[in-house]
Amino acid sequence: MDIPVLVVAGFLGSGKTTLLNHLLRSETGLRVGVIVNDFGKVNIDALTVAAQVDSMVSLGNGCLCCAVDAADLDAMLERLARPDGPVDVIVVEASGLAEPPAMVKLVLASQNPHIRYGGLVEVVDAAEFEQTRERHPQLDKHLRYADLVLLNKIDRAPDGERLLALVRELAGGTPVVPTEYGRIDPDLLFDPVDRPDPVERQLSFDDLVEHEQHVHAQYSSVEFGHDLPMNPLRFAEFLNDRPAGLYRMKGFLHFGVPGHEEPLAVQTVGPSVRITRAPDAARRTELVMIGAGLDADDLTARLTAALEHDVAAVGPLDLLSVTRYLVDDAR
Repeated sequence: MDIPVLVVAGFLGSGKTTLLNHLLRSETGLRVGVIVNDFGKVNIDALTVAAQVDSMVSLGNGCLCCAVDAADLDAMLERLARPDGPVDVIVVEASGLAEPPAMVKLVLASQNPHIRYGGLVEVVDAAEFEQTRERHPQLDKHLRYADLVLLNKIDRAPDGERLLALVRELAGGTPVVPTEYGRIDPDLLFDPVDRPDPVERQLSFDDLVEHEQHVHAQYSSVEFGHDLPMNPLRFAEFLNDRPAGLYRMKGFLHFGVPGHEEPLAVQTVGPSVRITRAPDAARRTELVMIGAGLDADDLTARLTAALEHDVAAVGPLDLLSVTRYLVDDAR
């Protein structure tokens, strides 16, 4: 039986990894294989899902959609898609700066005889969509290439009904489903796609122009890692005074405060900050920052200044400076 390959795409911070984790936790009876493509040398998304997935391949430090042919993807599929292999379905989580049409064409061009295209799911951040499309109007076209659009974080949109109507109009007939925390019935995603694939056609001139204006050409990533714990007060100051170009930050934090040694996961999208408990993460700080016009030296210097060399000097009240961001679930 052919193994369906589902592509999950969406701009930075839209909730792709949250959706994937929801699918992995759901009791579908399916064995799920995952290919994670993160934009940065430290593949935080792969670390986030690794403990739950049946079989996984990760690709960091670049967009898979920039591959000149399907060979890179085929090499990964070869490790997952075997007749007697460990998975029933494969999910490709694209980088937040990937071009969905290019990702789908890679799957369609695969020479692996054991896979078939399983559809494209475009995840949209309802809280940030209108601001994001002002910066990147080409993202409107991504909605029309999708087989299904998930309007995620609908509970955080100031005018959800109006936004839902707008996205449905832009999607041009593609089904749009509002979601919170990426929660959706897995059967909706893993059923065979029963519609003509829109990207099997020849690329038009407009498509080629759009491809030349690849979104991630405007972005860069900066990685920061350190074994020393963070000072919670100084890190909170960093969060409150982030550079304007820093759109997305994700990773793990370690404060090392007595009684609070458990690592934490941090996610920022625009002005939004979410910090959650991450008991399975290593006790070190590991961050990936993505944005436009980032000054890597300045970011590194500011985070280095936030390190704590004397944990004993950190009072427990300092931790209150970040606990206001703590929530039970990440989006």
